[in-house]
Amino acid sequence: MSKYNVPTFKLNDGNEIPVIGFGTFQIPADGTTYNAVKDALAAGYRHIDTAAAYMNEQEVGKAIKDSGIPRDQIWVTSKMWLQDYKYEDAKKAIEISLNKLGLDYIDLYLLHQPYGAVDEAWKAVEEAQKAGKLRSIGVSNMTPKLWNKFVPNFDVTPAVNQVEFNPYFQQKKLREILAKDDVRLEAWAPLGQGNADLLHEPVITAIAEKYGKNAGQVILRFENQEGIVVFPKSVHEARIKSNLDIFDFELTDEEMDQIRALDKGKGMHDPDAPGVGEMLLNAYDIHAND
Repeated sequence: MSKYNVPTFKLNDGNEIPVIGFGTFQIPADGTTYNAVKDALAAGYRHIDTAAAYMNEQEVGKAIKDSGIPRDQIWVTSKMWLQDYKYEDAKKAIEISLNKLGLDYIDLYLLHQPYGAVDEAWKAVEEAQKAGKLRSIGVSNMTPKLWNKFVPNFDVTPAVNQVEFNPYFQQKKLREILAKDDVRLEAWAPLGQGNADLLHEPVITAIAEKYGKNAGQVILRFENQEGIVVFPKSVHEARIKSNLDIFDFELTDEEMDQIRALDKGKGMHDPDAPGVGEMLLNAYDIHAND
């Protein structure tokens, strides 16, 4: 077992990333994030995923500090919001995230959305990696089209692309592109954001019954065996624990194929749709309270 006490995948930069993390998207910064992260760390998670745009980095950092767990045993991911992509703003954004988290370095830092001055932001991220402030660097929400638009211009190939992924949307074309450079796919919404249809799929419920697991655990195990890093999100302690309990059973090749067959080939969010970048940029001002 790794120093994180959960299995890891090796990234293309040589770093070992815990295969399962705790996601904090839409968890409010009113003490709820602090408590959820504290519960997750107590349950055995060693990988926490946050972002500047989640507005909860400070509570994530406090929960990590108060946990008493050595810093090098917790993998922390954060992300830059696209209003900060101009080069000087990007440099500042990295420092703001480090300060809010109360950390000397961030294990993985992503460009949250692939629009606007992506090349400038990536340059700042590459420099911060060289300076030791960021260990691994990557992108998020890049479709094949967006990947091919931006990444060929980067000096450093991203270690990770964090995108929507679950059995209904298995990102087959994107995974073929990422495989060429050994880029790891991370899944947001790994349970389809609690999609009732997905959680009641007869194939999944039958497998769950066989192994004495719940549908969510079967889905997360499928994704893990596909080589995907997952972030199930919950604020309920029992669910936080059960989402981590996926390493004591293994799906057969046949069961993997049955779940692969559920792929519908499209998700809830289409990053290629016209106007998405402008809509996200105008959605809110992440520095309003700085």
